[in-house]
Amino acid sequence: MRYLPHSEAERAEMLGVIGVSSIEALFSAVPKIALQSASLDLPKHSPEYMVESHMRGLADQNHAAGDGPFFVGAGAYRHHVPASVDHLIQRSEWLTAYTPYQPEISQGTLQMLFEFQTQVAKLTGMDVANASLYDGSTGTAEAVLMARRLTKRNKVILSGGLHPHYRDVVRAYLKGDDDLECLAASPEGQGDILDRIDDRTAAIVVQTPDFYGHLRNIKTAADAAHAKGALLIVVVTEVVSLGLLEAPGALGADIVVAEGQSIGNALNFGGPYVGLMATRKEFIRQMPGRLCGETVDAEGQRGFVLTLSTREQHIRREKATSNICTNSGLCALAFSIHMGLLGEAGFTKLARLNHARACALADALGGVKGVTLINKTFFNEMTIRLPVAAAPVIEALARKGILAGVPVSRLEPDRPELANLIVLAATELTTDEHIAALVSGLNELLA
Repeated sequence: MRYLPHSEAERAEMLGVIGVSSIEALFSAVPKIALQSASLDLPKHSPEYMVESHMRGLADQNHAAGDGPFFVGAGAYRHHVPASVDHLIQRSEWLTAYTPYQPEISQGTLQMLFEFQTQVAKLTGMDVANASLYDGSTGTAEAVLMARRLTKRNKVILSGGLHPHYRDVVRAYLKGDDDLECLAASPEGQGDILDRIDDRTAAIVVQTPDFYGHLRNIKTAADAAHAKGALLIVVVTEVVSLGLLEAPGALGADIVVAEGQSIGNALNFGGPYVGLMATRKEFIRQMPGRLCGETVDAEGQRGFVLTLSTREQHIRREKATSNICTNSGLCALAFSIHMGLLGEAGFTKLARLNHARACALADALGGVKGVTLINKTFFNEMTIRLPVAAAPVIEALARKGILAGVPVSRLEPDRPELANLIVLAATELTTDEHIAALVSGLNELLA
């Protein structure tokens, strides 16, 4: 935040323009009962350098992803983000055009979003992508609502391999709707989702790689859904996997939702992130959010505009396809720039590196007595079973400086049969030394 000094004279001038005589008058409309009357229990003022020192001390208590062995994934992944991404997103043509309502002064942002949509459509194998959504979990809920509008049906089935956070967000959107069927967690299989599709089903939601790391058969799921007139929604939390796996659109997906954090966006202690959504051309009118398009101006010069704006922010609530009145424009910009720097060959190479690191991790974990790898397939994430409860082991390893993954019990606290499971991720930043440290720590704790 920039330091903006104002003199008493400048404050008085600003108040005069507003038309009030004092700061107190400025807030006179606030009810007295809402005003803080007692003094706050805050430290006394200190010199700036002492405040900075205190804040650094607080920050030093954090154990960040880059501080040691890190195997945490479960929907948010540690990847290398080139310094050039941060430099480029600060260029003025992006900074000066937050919301592209006036295309004549927003060409930079509009072109970026157009390129972003092109990249997402190509990654997912779909016809068209929107200009981003809030994140992957809310994007999944938006896709469910979209499927209901398209099919005029209500029943939606969520796979047991869907990320628990994504499942809970969909539940929150539908507010206890009886037509939402959430299958029990299936850490070792896809469950019986295909057998549950009937003539009332609007859509099934399948994640690949799923929460437990398994690669799912999208073609079989698409065929089963389409045979009953239902749609297939495919969720991807690790977008880097699309550098190796066949695009969901090529396998029959109708709507693809993904979390784009892995490209261009660091972990940031939880956000912000960027939701990706793509679909078939015939479904475009029911796709939530914004769509940027290419056109020509009166002189025949190439230009960009908002082609579709169906959010509540733009149109009447009853006609809106989404009530989230924001997208993640800056995160989408970082995604698009990083993807542009990688190129198709670079993106594929990044995916191969991730899978290779995960294979090295799986091989090493196979040598730890008492540890069982439950995956037959994986990309860069997998699930292991311990002979003891996982959460205390994770805490003990954290005290050794090793962030060893996510105990499933943290996200599924009501499922005691899952208490021994850990979901681990490996990326291009996972070194042999990190893997050795994890193996050593597990051997010591499980001996």
